Amino acid sequence: MKRLLHSFLLLTLMIFSAKAEDIVLNGTYQGDNLYVKNPFAPSGVGFCVYEVTVNGLTSTDEINSSAFEVDLSVYGFIPGEALSVTIKYKEGCQPIVLNPEVLNARSSFEITQLDINQDKVHWSTIKEAGSLPFVVEQFRWNKWIEVGRVNGKGVSDSNDYESKVRFHSGENRFRIKQTDYRGKPKYSDDLIYLSTAPEVNFTPQKVDDEIQFTAPTLYEIYDEYGGIIFKGYGQTINVSGLKKGSYYLNLDNKLAEFTKK
Repeated sequence: MKRLLHSFLLLTLMIFSAKAEDIVLNGTYQGDNLYVKNPFAPSGVGFCVYEVTVNGLTSTDEINSSAFEVDLSVYGFIPGEALSVTIKYKEGCQPIVLNPEVLNARSSFEITQLDINQDKVHWSTIKEAGSLPFVVEQFRWNKWIEVGRVNGKGVSDSNDYESKVRFHSGENRFRIKQTDYRGKPKYSDDLIYLSTAPEVNFTPQKVDDEIQFTAPTLYEIYDEYGGIIFKGYGQTINVSGLKKGSYYLNLDNKLAEFTKK
């Protein structure tokens, strides 16, 4: 009897002293479930995973198998809602989550309003599914450039945003862009705004130290190989440190060239 009791106590001590580990997945609900590959425990009895929790609640999914599904739909999450999944497993083995990317935020927004008020672009969205940055782009110099960035709220209800922008002379074109983990950007329609500001010019064509604009403007300077040297916003540029030669200058809504003497 004593030997049997000793063996029971030793087994109990081994069970409670065995180390446990866990995998924690934080993300947002996107309507998909998680799939887990679950190896056998090192002891040969049972499987590696012994508990799964979702936002602290123990999952009722059947986990005693070589592969199982964590059903996230039963928790009543709305798309974009934050969640945390913890997979607890025994020491000496490790489960594999086959599709952890399903918890990544996705670009699913829809624009309900897009307009310009004074010097700001305003937009409203619905159906966001996780917080991702919105990028405001402006078409200048035959390309789209980033002119603003705002973090998305990530909820499916109506959300309002704004970003300050700078206009060039003539027709201005803007759009809103968002890119998720899949790397494919999602765009709004283009927003057109006609500016009555006069065209910006520069002097001199052959410069010693400083380029002067007739009004403040966004600008870019490139070398003859297309490498960017300066970019910014202002009414003057100090180019005294440039080597002699020819350079490309983007300003206002046009492309130009100048020579450094």
